[in-house]
Amino acid sequence: MCIRDRFRLDGKVALITGAAGGLGDKIARTLHAQGAVLALTDMRAEPMEKLKAELGGNVEVFVANLTNPEDVKNLVKNVEEKLGRIDILVNNAGLTRDNLFIRMSDEDWQLVLDVNLSAGFKLAKAAVRGMMKRHFGRIIGIASVVGVTGNAGQANYSASKAGMIAMNKCLAQEVGSRGITVNSIAPGFIRTPMTDVLPEDVKAALLAKIPEGKLGEAQDIANVVAFLASDEAQYITGQTININGGMAMI
Repeated sequence: MCIRDRFRLDGKVALITGAAGGLGDKIARTLHAQGAVLALTDMRAEPMEKLKAELGGNVEVFVANLTNPEDVKNLVKNVEEKLGRIDILVNNAGLTRDNLFIRMSDEDWQLVLDVNLSAGFKLAKAAVRGMMKRHFGRIIGIASVVGVTGNAGQANYSASKAGMIAMNKCLAQEVGSRGITVNSIAPGFIRTPMTDVLPEDVKAALLAKIPEGKLGEAQDIANVVAFLASDEAQYITGQTININGGMAMI
């Protein structure tokens, strides 16, 4: 369902990490349709440039590798120099390195924590300074249902998403008086090209855990991002919005 006529973001500058992925792409399209000026960032330039060309004006691309501390350090500064400010930060970038707990390497543990949690911390820390001066800001973290429930084989990913949820609650308490809201979204299973090719028996077992009996869509997540970024959500902060079709009723 299109939300074009509600939750307007006209002129607001939104920095979206992980913008080359399916969910980042949908978030970008939705915020742009609401009137936002986009700062897209990812490691891969080609998908972002393609999206920029498709959307037309009010889109800038910033190639950055969030495993590189220098890229993380410079990203907010580069966006603010180019676009003047950041009103909305969407910490969407993330990766997985799944393995059983006893087989997980220290390297895979650290990589997932660095990208999914530490990079988001550093970006929020840098972006919130300007938000505090302007007495306006929206910080939205894309967490996961497994950050609340846990999941076998995903100790690193689950820990990173649980950490994001807790981190955002702490920041929300610190900056709420400055007109800044900080929230998390915890998606459940979302339809992607990866889930499309799952064997039918695996899909059936997965759907059996979801009361709605279907996978979510990227647009379901993007709609809530747009709402939380809008003026209509100005009294919502420190919250985790669970979007999982009832799989985990939290």
